[in-house]
Amino acid sequence: MKIIIAPDSFKESLTALEAANAIEEGFSAVYPNAEFVKIPMADGGEGTVQSLVDATNGSIIETEVTAPLGNKITAFFGLSGDRKTAFIEMSAASGLHLVPPEKRNPLKTTSFGTGELIGSALEYGVEKIILGIGGSATNDGGVGVLQALGGKFLDGSNQPIGFGGEALQEIAQIDLSALNPRLSKVQFEVACDVNNPLCGENGASAIFGPQKGATPEMVGQLDESLAHFANIVQQQLQLEIKEKAGCGAAGGMGGGLLLLPNVTLKSGVDIVIEATSLAQFVEQADLVITGEGRMDAQSIAGKTPIGVAKVAKQFNKPVIAIVGCLREDYEVVYQYGIDCVFPIIRNLGSLEETLQQGKANLISTAQNIARLCRVV
Repeated sequence: MKIIIAPDSFKESLTALEAANAIEEGFSAVYPNAEFVKIPMADGGEGTVQSLVDATNGSIIETEVTAPLGNKITAFFGLSGDRKTAFIEMSAASGLHLVPPEKRNPLKTTSFGTGELIGSALEYGVEKIILGIGGSATNDGGVGVLQALGGKFLDGSNQPIGFGGEALQEIAQIDLSALNPRLSKVQFEVACDVNNPLCGENGASAIFGPQKGATPEMVGQLDESLAHFANIVQQQLQLEIKEKAGCGAAGGMGGGLLLLPNVTLKSGVDIVIEATSLAQFVEQADLVITGEGRMDAQSIAGKTPIGVAKVAKQFNKPVIAIVGCLREDYEVVYQYGIDCVFPIIRNLGSLEETLQQGKANLISTAQNIARLCRVV
């Protein structure tokens, strides 16, 4: 029996690899002679770098970068085992968790540190960069990234603009002639799981600005700044980013990154599925097991279990999802390739206790599922 184990992380409890190990431990108690293939998964958000590093026998590289408020921090990116691909999460350098709640102000925060991570990865001579852009603290249209990579954004006095979303209003000229020359030699895949445009009522500022600390007044100002940026890009670079789906992701970074060469916006889980060669493993499997921390109706919008199930159903393979917990609306996942779902929480306790018990609960549930499989 060949079993593919391809879960996402159980946030704040287990990494994707730890979850896969726990599921294997539970199943192997019942099927000791089965062949288990563990493929840690992610959907482009937090944990994507670790999952891809684990899946490719890669390594984590730490480096100092500029945080959203301009202070220096130690961030990280991943290198694949063959050192040809770099894995980056913008949240490592420009994430909301790096800004204390009382200091969150997307008029001021910058994505410059993410650009520094990209620059550091380029130093390793990689051929491809996979960039996850979830969890940002910024609303600067990715201009901070471009500034870190050599792009120049000048005001009416031919002086460089500052950091943050409000500074975009000052842009009079864009000069990309000094961009890091290594950028032209790499393929960029950007994990982008939202379809929001850059501006307007469904744009970056209106939809995501408030969670980054934007007041209603700030939202209006930020939207105007992004619109101004998009207009300058259209006029000077003949590139339309204002209305294109996905350009509003991560405070407009989805749009700003399109100013770089060889950039493609893709579904995060699809990027990970391709990078891990999941399909070739699933094709030879008897059973596919996936999972995540919480399953609900939102799981069908680009989350890992649905992506895994989609691949499995190409080869008519059964799919079991083992999850931390469920919401009442979860049953919609049965329409998207999941055959059955099992939550792992065995007893009620505090959130801290529940998170600490994640491994034991996952092993127990996996073993019980394996016993069920054996009797049917």
